[in-house]
Amino acid sequence: MRLAMTKRILIIEDDLDIAALMELHLQDITEHVVHIPRGDDGLEQALNNTWDMVILDLRLPGISGLDICKRLREFDARIPILMVTAKTTELDRVLGLEIGADDYITKPFSVVEFVARVRALMRRSSAMTQVIPDEESIHIHNLSINVSEREARVADKTLDLTPKEFELLLHFARHPGKVFKRTELLDKVWGYGHEGYEHTVNSHINRLRAKLEQDPVKPDYITTVWGVGYKMTSDFEPALAG
Repeated sequence: MRLAMTKRILIIEDDLDIAALMELHLQDITEHVVHIPRGDDGLEQALNNTWDMVILDLRLPGISGLDICKRLREFDARIPILMVTAKTTELDRVLGLEIGADDYITKPFSVVEFVARVRALMRRSSAMTQVIPDEESIHIHNLSINVSEREARVADKTLDLTPKEFELLLHFARHPGKVFKRTELLDKVWGYGHEGYEHTVNSHINRLRAKLEQDPVKPDYITTVWGVGYKMTSDFEPALAG
């Protein structure tokens, strides 16, 4: 079942066999898939055209996938970015997530998992563009979230959040006091549940806390429930400034 025939997907991948495999299996999602094998040409295409998703290899001729990801995030904060990495490039995956990639998949990958990741990111992207009328903003203590503008502030400070960090914070804020397992967060925020990817949640929580909390080591907003998961504090008791 196709999500929509108008979806436009850009693949920036220098391995022609992998790119052809991607194009073949994306046909059930959309007929409009463009493949660019070089990083510099891919960045030009990404910036000068409208896309619903970019699938991005990290090791590219011309310009690296990390640089492309950073430029794309500066240009468009909402476009879903799926990174494709080698299993030996854990550091690159972490850096990619830090500068704004939504998800990653490692080579060699399962075609079924690849398509599932693409569908999940597209569903999440579509859902996040639909603002609930009675939920223009959310306020929890000094935290204020403007849903339609996708902006979060603590006191007078605007938080510089990646799209996934914003979605994660918004999910917690919509359910204050509720404890979420890491697998539940993967399903609700990333759009899939997959054992072995819980570290993706951990790394995003850590980066979100670094931007949100006065003391990330002793968080006030997003707290850890040991042995279970995380929650947004409903009964806020701010820590005293040291």
